[in-house]
Amino acid sequence: MTLATTGDLIAAARAAGRGLPAFNVITLEHAEAIVAGAEAAASSAVLQISQNAVKFHGGQVGPLAHAAAAVARGSSARLALHLDHVDDAALLRSASDAGFSSVMFDASALPYEENVMATAEAAEWAHHNGLWLEAELGRIGGKPGDPQLSAHTPGVRTDPGEAATYTLATGVDALAVAVGSSHAMTERSATLDRELIRRLRAAVPVPLVLHGSSGVPDAELSAAVAAGMTKINIGTALNIAFTGSIREVLAADPGVVDPRRYLACAREAMASAVTHFTRLVTGG
Repeated sequence: MTLATTGDLIAAARAAGRGLPAFNVITLEHAEAIVAGAEAAASSAVLQISQNAVKFHGGQVGPLAHAAAAVARGSSARLALHLDHVDDAALLRSASDAGFSSVMFDASALPYEENVMATAEAAEWAHHNGLWLEAELGRIGGKPGDPQLSAHTPGVRTDPGEAATYTLATGVDALAVAVGSSHAMTERSATLDRELIRRLRAAVPVPLVLHGSSGVPDAELSAAVAAGMTKINIGTALNIAFTGSIREVLAADPGVVDPRRYLACAREAMASAVTHFTRLVTGG
C-alpha cells in the first residue's frame, strides 16, 4: 500500500474526535511490530524516527527510514512516516528525500522569540517542500541532556494564549504541548491537566500533540483524547516491552546466542503494546 501522509491521518482523526497513535522506531523490529500491532487493531498509525535514533544509526537517516517505509508499504493499514524531535537543520532538509511526510522541529529549549524565529523558518521550508510540520511550546521534559525538570514545575506548561500567538506566528501544522506528561517515563504515573488541554484545544487552531504518553495511565490517555489531544506519541512503552521480553528469554535460557530467538519474542511483545495503545487512543 502507498504510504499515507501524517497530515491526512491527523486531519481524519481530529475530525472524528479520535486520537492518532505515533510510535517511535529504533530498529527494524520496532517497525515490524508497529505495523503488526496497527493491523491487529485495524487502525492507522504513524511510524516516527527521532533525531536520537538517527544518531544511534551513525547519523544516517536513510537506511532506517527506507526500511520502515518498506515495511509500512507492505501493510494493509494506513501508515505514515514522521521525523521526530529534529533541531538539526541538515537533518530537517533531508526529510523529503528520506520519504517522510512530516517533521517535528524542536526549538522548545530556546527562548520564546528565538523559538518563534527558528520554527517559522523551518515551517516555511517544510511547506515549500510539501512537508507537514509539528513544533513544541512549553517544556515537556525528559529528553536526553535535559535538566531534571518536573512536569509540575511552575512555568513549564503551555499557556493557551501564548500557544495561539505562537501558532499564528510560526505557521506550524500541529503543536506539541506541555500538560503534565514527560518523556522517557518508565512508570505510568503522570497526571494530565485536562482543563488545560480543553483550553488549549479551544485556543489553538491546529491539532495538539501529546509527547511522553508512555508514562500516562490508560484512563488519563482516553480523557486526554476526549479533551482535545489528537496525535499521541508513544516510545518508551515499546522499549519496556522489548527489553522485558528479551530479559525473560535470556533468564530462562542463558545459553541462547541466536538473536532471532529473543528478537522474535521482543517484536511480538511490542506488537501487543502497539495494539493496546492504538485501541485505547482511537476508541477501537
